[in-house]
Amino acid sequence: MITIRQLRYFQALSETLHFGQAARRLNISQPALSAQIAQMEEFFGGPLFNRAASGVSLTSDGSLIGERVQRILAEVNELENLASLGDQLLSRRLRLGIIPSAAPYLLPNILRELGRTYPTLACEIRESVTDRLLADLTAGQIDCAIVALPVEWSDLESIALFDDLFHLALPVAEADRLPSPVPLKILRQERLILLEEGHCLRAQALEICRTADAGEMAGLAATSLTTILRMVSGGLGATLIPQMAIADETSGGGIAIRPFEAPAPFRTIALAFRPSTARRRDFDALAALIRRSSDNVRRRRTSGPSRQRAIRRG
Repeated sequence: MITIRQLRYFQALSETLHFGQAARRLNISQPALSAQIAQMEEFFGGPLFNRAASGVSLTSDGSLIGERVQRILAEVNELENLASLGDQLLSRRLRLGIIPSAAPYLLPNILRELGRTYPTLACEIRESVTDRLLADLTAGQIDCAIVALPVEWSDLESIALFDDLFHLALPVAEADRLPSPVPLKILRQERLILLEEGHCLRAQALEICRTADAGEMAGLAATSLTTILRMVSGGLGATLIPQMAIADETSGGGIAIRPFEAPAPFRTIALAFRPSTARRRDFDALAALIRRSSDNVRRRRTSGPSRQRAIRRG
């Protein structure tokens, strides 16, 4: 018979692929972990992990079982949440994921408002790229995630929060050659610097470039928008910047911001979660709080969504 404890032990080992690290994560001894994994392997009639001097890896049977273990443990976590929620909104632990192109600009206001409105909430933050967050969400390792739509995972739901307009960022010395607002086709003559592969902001920027039939990329990439904008201020090219980042990222000078002509491109920021969640009321309350605490919401209302062009890649 398989126990929930064994499933959690299996998940920890499949994620770390190291008996010592998995045991430390679980706060148990390594022999105790090895014994539980051995019992699982006896139950399934074969090895679930390859043990070698070079390290630990999942067998084909282990990989197949691992997919089911993630789904089972996610459902178990939902059942445990049902027992611990109580009547108060956002009163216990919340594991919140957020994409890097939104975290520095949204989190300070969100966390401040959460602390003021829901003082008993223990909020844990995980910042990562979209695919990693959605995988963690599906596996039940986080409760919800702030991402950019669309969420191309059929087993997740989302609540739209607000629209975030894109602008063109370029060196101050080059700003006078462009009109304001700029037509989208202007991207055809710009050398654009983008984020590295894996960031949803890169995919969104590439979609805008395809819409504009843009040509040359700068051949440069970075892991953060902050680094890209330092390249821009140094005269290496231009980039696309979401509106939520403008105030923070241009305060050092050297960068000019130009809005696009209507309909301007934008991304929709949303809160994603599992449809089986027992915390829908919490997520509705969290979504409302994010809208209230974000300056972007007020700017969205003045610009008008009907004059924007949606970017349909996450």
